[in-house]
Amino acid sequence: MPKPQVLPPKPNALEALFPVRKPVIGVIHLPPLPGAPRYTGEPVKDIYAAALRDARTLAEGGIDGIILENASDMPFARPDDIGPETVAALTAACLEVRGAVSTPIGITCVANGVIPALGIAKAVGARWVRANQWVNAYVANEGILNGPAPAAMRYRARIRAEEVAIFADVHVKFGAHAITADRSIAEQATDAEWFDADVLIASGTRTGSPTQPREVEEVKDGTNLPVIVGSGLSADQVPALFGIADGAIIGQWLKHDGRWWNPVDPRRVEQLMTAVARARDAG
Repeated sequence: MPKPQVLPPKPNALEALFPVRKPVIGVIHLPPLPGAPRYTGEPVKDIYAAALRDARTLAEGGIDGIILENASDMPFARPDDIGPETVAALTAACLEVRGAVSTPIGITCVANGVIPALGIAKAVGARWVRANQWVNAYVANEGILNGPAPAAMRYRARIRAEEVAIFADVHVKFGAHAITADRSIAEQATDAEWFDADVLIASGTRTGSPTQPREVEEVKDGTNLPVIVGSGLSADQVPALFGIADGAIIGQWLKHDGRWWNPVDPRRVEQLMTAVARARDAG
């Protein structure tokens, strides 16, 4: 299928961010932050210490990028209900990580808090934010969520954060796509490019669920932007997916026992990056 030619080509954001082909971004799933229902009052320094341990393990294992996420703040607030306490704690965690490792960092503020994430990124020097839903709308666990692109891009311009890239999911996990069921995945990818995303993400149906090669192919059919895997990658799947995708975000598989709430396992990081090195050499 011919790639869309609706906009002038953009510089490749992955090449600008990372000095390697097919970069791998490891996830730090933060413990519950103050204000979240599962936060039990432990000192915030313990939260930041856990993030630092994971960051050092990822960096020492050769991971190319790190993304921090308030993954334990369930049930997640809708974007307009994300409070200043979440922004403050996520900012502090990012600053701790930035001070400890030189690996580039990004931010996910769930549920789909792209504008708060952009503000944090500008404050801490993060290089990208992840938008779980960038354009159109879908029925999420939190209800109907609209794509924030128009407001988010205006906010990014207002705070002069053009250096912060937008990594946007297409056919996002954790939701139903009845609203866009009449539009192909390729068409939705074109929409995300038209609304000025920099990198597109293909993922499985929920955290840790494998991304199917066909999903990556369908996203790539609709865009000229780089497309990365957003969930479910393991060392065994690298050969198949890295033959198609331009990189990956990986979280759950890198943790002890493959559970996302556990600390990062250095042996799994080594195993993954060995498989990635082979894929890069082969490609």
